[in-house]
Formats: sequence, structure tokens, C-alpha cells
Amino acid sequence: MGSDDGLAWRERQRRAVRAHAEADERRRAAERAEAARIVAWFVAEATRRGLPPTRLTAVPYAGRGRYRTRLTGWYVDRAHTRAVDTAGRWYLLTVPASLRARVLGADPPPGPAPLIVGEGGRDGESMPLRDMLTRRLEAGDDAG
Repeated sequence: MGSDDGLAWRERQRRAVRAHAEADERRRAAERAEAARIVAWFVAEATRRGLPPTRLTAVPYAGRGRYRTRLTGWYVDRAHTRAVDTAGRWYLLTVPASLRARVLGADPPPGPAPLIVGEGGRDGESMPLRDMLTRRLEAGDDAG
């Protein structure tokens, strides 16, 4: 194989890697958009059903206790570590432990909702986002 063949092969490889990465990003963007639609549906349905939002709290990654937040919304899991706020943003309510958070409260950032909640987690428990949010709606005030 001549040096020109090697350069052409490397260029084809670069293009293939780039095309694969672009396709992967398009897939992730489509999944984020679908998850955002599901979360928006949940907020509309919770509001329609009169499911009252609650003041959300966060938990430290390690340690005990709960930290106040400025967020209002609905917990969507039994552990109260995942929530949707009234504006339709998804939150993982786990934060670093700190004295500042203990005194002033925590400010967890919103993140993209996953289509499969818990996928890749250590406990092997995963659930489609729509199923989790539907269960939360069916539980009504009991899950808050």
C-alpha cells in the first residue's frame, strides 16, 4: 500500500467516524426531544387532574438529610430523587453535601430527561419515562 492509499484510507476512516458521531448526536437529540414532550405531557396532565405540586428537596450524594430547594413540582419516584418542576424541567435531586446547602438550600440544575429512567444504573432497575410518569399520575397525592 502506497502512502497515497494510506492517506485515502485515513480520510475515509475520519469521515466514517464523523458520520457515526453525527448520527449518534441526531439520535440523542431526537430522544431528548421525545423525553421533553413526555415531561410536558406529564405537567399538563398533573395540572389538569389538580395534582398539587410540592416544594422539592434534594439529598446529598453521600450522607443523610434533605436540603431545601427553591423548586416546586412533583416527585416522580419513591425515593424522591427525581422530579419534574411546574415549568416542565427534569431534575435529579442529588447534590454534593455541603454546609452551605444545609444552611441556604441546594440549587440542583435541570437536566435532560431520559427516555429510560435508571438505564445503566447499578441496581438494574430501569423503566420507560412515560411509564414512570403515568404511575405517578395514577398515584395522585399519595406519591408526593
